[in-house]
Amino acid sequence: MTAWGRTMVVGTDGSPGAQEAVRWAAAMASERKRDLLIAHGMEFILRFHDLDIAGIDEVGTLAQHVAESYVAEAREVALTVDRSLTVTTEIVPESAAALLVDLSRNARMVVLGGSGMGALSGILVGSAVPTVVSQAHCPVAVVRDRDGTVPTVGPVVVGVDGSPNSEQAIGVAFEEASFRGVPLVAVYAWSDITYEYMYGTAKVMPQWEAIEPAEQRLLAQRLAGCQEDHPDVQVRRRLVRNNPRQALLEESAHAQLVVVGSRGRGGFKGLLLGSTSQALVRQAQCPVLIVRPEPAA
Repeated sequence: MTAWGRTMVVGTDGSPGAQEAVRWAAAMASERKRDLLIAHGMEFILRFHDLDIAGIDEVGTLAQHVAESYVAEAREVALTVDRSLTVTTEIVPESAAALLVDLSRNARMVVLGGSGMGALSGILVGSAVPTVVSQAHCPVAVVRDRDGTVPTVGPVVVGVDGSPNSEQAIGVAFEEASFRGVPLVAVYAWSDITYEYMYGTAKVMPQWEAIEPAEQRLLAQRLAGCQEDHPDVQVRRRLVRNNPRQALLEESAHAQLVVVGSRGRGGFKGLLLGSTSQALVRQAQCPVLIVRPEPAA
């Protein structure tokens, strides 16, 4: 990750999911010697501040106090991870999504929790996550748990589809696996369309045994450059005949991180975001890192 910024940005809404995201982001920032910015968008104020409603100013003051308490608590959570961490905060009367997309312009990564609290607290999950994931200017991590705990053991998993954005995801996944000292599982689907849907009955399906060797070679070629740069990373390759969604969800049950690109193959912008990445954001059993295209130099 060379063209993105340096600061780790994490959104908070006071929810347990947001606290886990802050803890995860703080650990990332500490290990990588980055600063951490904790952000909260007061969408409630944005919606009602221009309306002539009795008591709206008092409600706004209360909302400001609540927001400040969320951010202060999140800051303390971050400092329990590393007291030497440089932590700054930002509270803005705008939507959480708009705030985080704006902050992503100079960020190394934007981190969101996998569950939130609702309208007053910024709607970090629901409306904000798809917007941030699809519009951010840097990678976006959605911190999901497994049985109530965010996993910190297991391999890094990367989805491979041959698109340019997938190539970036491979590079980021190798970096993460190398930094964490864990193996990398590369999941490669040779089609975005379900095998049975494309070919119908078994009578007209192509012979997988005839296709597999060529696909194995293609996968090896796509991994070769990054593997040469990271010889310390042990790689396991997994070929999938169908849409990669289910394979990546299965791998997430044993992984500490799943990495995917935000755009699919063939120039269809948002293909992976609309299917695989969205499924991972909702259902994965570990944090998901969605790699956005690097900004132009």
